Amino acid sequence: MKLDSKYFDKIRVRPDRQAAEKVRAPVCCWEGCDEPGVHKAPRGRDHEGQYLHFCVDHVRLYNKSYNYFSGLGDDDIQKYLKDSLTGHRPTWTMGSNSSGAMPSTKPSGRPRRWNGRARDSFGLFGEGEAAPPAAPRKPRTLEAKAMETLGVPVNAGGETIRLRYKALVKQYHPDANGGDRGSEDRLREVIQAYKLLKQSGFC
Repeated sequence: MKLDSKYFDKIRVRPDRQAAEKVRAPVCCWEGCDEPGVHKAPRGRDHEGQYLHFCVDHVRLYNKSYNYFSGLGDDDIQKYLKDSLTGHRPTWTMGSNSSGAMPSTKPSGRPRRWNGRARDSFGLFGEGEAAPPAAPRKPRTLEAKAMETLGVPVNAGGETIRLRYKALVKQYHPDANGGDRGSEDRLREVIQAYKLLKQSGFC
């Protein structure tokens, strides 16, 4: 092998990386500059993925004056910002599917049923009539016993149960009886009955 061989230089001598980058780097895109353009800067809107190459001084000047929205009006800028919330992907209105939007009311003005199950009982999705309120459910054995413990009728509403519970707690609490703990068992029964009714959805 000859001593001046290009292979010998690559093997024996560490290559000068800066010199190699200067050879490979394009010339600075700034007008009148002959320095190597080792710094990339984006070309701008509608040229995503394309870059200009500048030297360090001119890339600083370019970045200071760079404006992605140059040439766009205020309405176009607002539209771009709004679309960027969804990643510039199309969106559809709620309640529409491949066959088109489903009207929220029947031609008669009554709320529409979907699959025979759902109904707009509060009139949120249309101006039709509201469905009649559901009948109160009949209490089970433990729930009826809890109502009996509180001393309220079986068909009592939630407000009646809450008021009765508060009154009984005040009546049987030891603090209300001068520290007498004789009614603690009765107070425990009242609290357990109220918890059961609350978990069952009666109050």
